[in-house]
Amino acid sequence: MKPWPFLALPLLLAACVAGPSGNPNPPQPAKTVEIDRYLGRWYEIARYDMRFEKGCEGVTADYSKRPDGLIRVLNTCHQGAVDGPVKSSEGKARVVDTATNAKLKVSFFGPFWGDYWVMDRADDYSWAIVGEGSGKYLWLLTRKPPTDLEREALTARAKAMGYDTAMLRPTLQPAP
Repeated sequence: MKPWPFLALPLLLAACVAGPSGNPNPPQPAKTVEIDRYLGRWYEIARYDMRFEKGCEGVTADYSKRPDGLIRVLNTCHQGAVDGPVKSSEGKARVVDTATNAKLKVSFFGPFWGDYWVMDRADDYSWAIVGEGSGKYLWLLTRKPPTDLEREALTARAKAMGYDTAMLRPTLQPAP
């Protein structure tokens, strides 16, 4: 199976890929992260679109502990529709800011690591806003496929953080 690191490869390339920043002054992560509570399945509800996720719908990311102390990352995409052919990629993540656990590095290709920052999250871990320091990448995530109201509320939160929400591409998910 060909790897599709659609939620992390763009972060790896952030420093060398020209393109508009959706937030020229991205904030630092707003809250600490309890890694055990962050683990599990997340549904992508919107993203800054990039070629690595072109045509992806029904996108999920699953995080779990690995025996070596790192975090297993399994990204899944349905090509073209929520019931389209499945593409997936497995990677690993490590915490780089142990004071907050909100800044991680993710790798899908050997020694290459990209930034993965949990910019904000719900107190109950029902949603998260993920980005990195350049402001070029943004993902809005929820624990279950979102309602329209939940999508609007999370988009408004990203806007309040300074992100250009006009750049967001909604991700279709199965009906809740």
